[in-house]
Amino acid sequence: QVQPVESGGGLVQAGGSLRLSCAASGRTFRSYSMGWFRQGPGKEREFVAAITWNGGITSYADSVKGRFTLSRDNAKNTVYLQMNSLKPEDTAVYYCASTPNRVPRLGPEYDYWGQGTQVTVSS
Repeated sequence: QVQPVESGGGLVQAGGSLRLSCAASGRTFRSYSMGWFRQGPGKEREFVAAITWNGGITSYADSVKGRFTLSRDNAKNTVYLQMNSLKPEDTAVYYCASTPNRVPRLGPEYDYWGQGTQVTVSS
C-alpha cells in the first residue's frame, strides 16, 4: 500500500515555476509507478504525467510536454513535478497517485490518491 501526500502548491505568476512533491508512505513505494493528475475549476480531472518505478520511463500530456518534468527519488519515497513556464490554464488542484501498471493515463488505473495541492497561476 502506498499513501501519497502532495505539497508545494501555491500562487505564482504566469511564466513562473513551482515544484510539487509527492511523499508516499509504505515500503512498496519503489515498486509502483506514480502519476500526477489535475482538475481545474469547472473541468474534469486530466492526466498530467507519470513515471515508472525506476524512473526509466516518463509520459506527459501534450499540454505540459516541454514545460513539466517528472522525477523520483526512491531513497526518499518522493516524486517531484517540476513545473516551468506556467500558464493560467495550469491552474488546478494537482493530485498524485500510485499505480501497479506502467505509465497509464487513465485515472481508474491508479489505486491510491493524495488529497491534492492547489496551484494557481495568475496572468
